[in-house]
Amino acid sequence: MAGTQEQRTRALRADAQQNVERILEAAISCLGTNPEASMAEIAKAAGVGRVTLYGHFPSREVLVEAALTRLLERGEEALRGIDLTGDPRDVLAALIESSWLLTAQAGSVLVAAQALLPPGRVHEMHAEPERRLIDLIRRGQSEGVFRKDLSAAWLANVVHYLMKGAAADVSAGRLDRSEVPNLIAATMDGVVQPRFT
Repeated sequence: MAGTQEQRTRALRADAQQNVERILEAAISCLGTNPEASMAEIAKAAGVGRVTLYGHFPSREVLVEAALTRLLERGEEALRGIDLTGDPRDVLAALIESSWLLTAQAGSVLVAAQALLPPGRVHEMHAEPERRLIDLIRRGQSEGVFRKDLSAAWLANVVHYLMKGAAADVSAGRLDRSEVPNLIAATMDGVVQPRFT
């Protein structure tokens, strides 16, 4: 009898976990096309009722944060595969290309998160990718291939500003998504060049 109850509990946990996965994927999909997607729309896309959705994610804020966390985890997996030991200019171009693909996928989810979450929380969630970029820029500065008169943190911010601007231009139809990595890399190549006086 105890074994039967244990099996039911395990089955329930597996079913609940499947619901969580479906809800997260639906949230990523729905928010990816409309950052204002409602909880009802997300529940419908996940194939669950609103009660089930709210049972796992008690508010839109909690769900949006979980969706962004999921996307950032996927991004970390992709970015971890980049060899950071090569020429800093080449590594920067590779990071920009991979980061753009992630930004393009997560853009509207990030918009939803920025509207709901405190700015400090969104920044905190991006700490690891930001650290990686700043460390690379510092290495480039110490090797003399990146300018030293601007801080690594500022140069990393410039990359983020360019990504956000490019995402806005892509959304508005002013820029082709496939052109963005090369445009940002070329722009940053000019920005990071050492200044000789």
